[in-house]
Amino acid sequence: MTGTFPSLRSPAVKAHRARSYRFRGGVARVAAWQGRSDVASLSLHGPDAPSRSILSRMLDDLYDAGYRAVVTNAVGPAASLPLADAGFAVQGRLHLLAHDLSGLDARSGRTRRESRADRPAVLATDAAAFDEFWRFDDIALREAGRATPSAQMRVAPAGRHGGPFGYGLFGRAGATGYVQRLAVAPAAQGNGFGRALLNDGMRWMRTRRAHRAFVNTQEDNDRALALYLRAGFRRLPDGLSVMGRDL
Repeated sequence: MTGTFPSLRSPAVKAHRARSYRFRGGVARVAAWQGRSDVASLSLHGPDAPSRSILSRMLDDLYDAGYRAVVTNAVGPAASLPLADAGFAVQGRLHLLAHDLSGLDARSGRTRRESRADRPAVLATDAAAFDEFWRFDDIALREAGRATPSAQMRVAPAGRHGGPFGYGLFGRAGATGYVQRLAVAPAAQGNGFGRALLNDGMRWMRTRRAHRAFVNTQEDNDRALALYLRAGFRRLPDGLSVMGRDL
C-alpha cells in the first residue's frame, strides 16, 4: 500500500449523493469513500475502462463536487493501465482467485440470510475484521450489493440471539458469481464461520445458474488466502490493484 491520503483527513462538511457515469464498455459508480467528504470511491464495472477524455471529465466533476482525492475499486491490468496514464498510483494489491462451483458441501445450517436488524452488527464485524483502508461503511456495503444484478448477504451463526459473528456478501452476473465481501469478527475466527458462509454463498450462486466464482483478497491477508485455497479456489496469475490519486 502506498498511502491512504492522510493529509486529506478532515471532518465531513456535506453529504455526497452516489452517482453513475456510463461509458462505452462499462459504468462507473461514485460515492463518498468511508463517509469522507473529500475522498471519492470510484467503482468501475464492465470489461473496459473509461477513455482518457471521459476519465478527465469525470475527475473534473469530482473536483467540482468537493472531492480532493479518489480511490478505485479492485481493478485488473487492463483497467489499471489507462488509470496509471491518468496519474493514478497503486494503493494496494490483491490476489484474484477462481472456483468452478463444483464439489461444494451440503448446506451448513450455520448461516442465514441477513435481516435489516443485522446491519449494525455487520458493520461492526467489518470494522473489526479489516484495517481502516479496506473497511466498508454502510454506503460502501450498499454499493457492493448493487455491483451485480442479483446479490445475497448471509450472516453467521444462524441463530438470532445477538449480532452475527460473520457475514458474506455474494453476487451474480450472468454465469459468474462473486464473493463481494467475507468478514468474521476476530474473536470468532477459527470456529468455521468463514468456511460455512463461503460454502452457503457459493451454493446460492450455483442455484442461480452461475458456473464459476471469483474472489479477491489482500496480498498480505494470509488467513483469508488459506481459507479460499482450502475451499477449492485457485489463484490466478494476474492479480488486482486498488488505485488512487489526488485531484
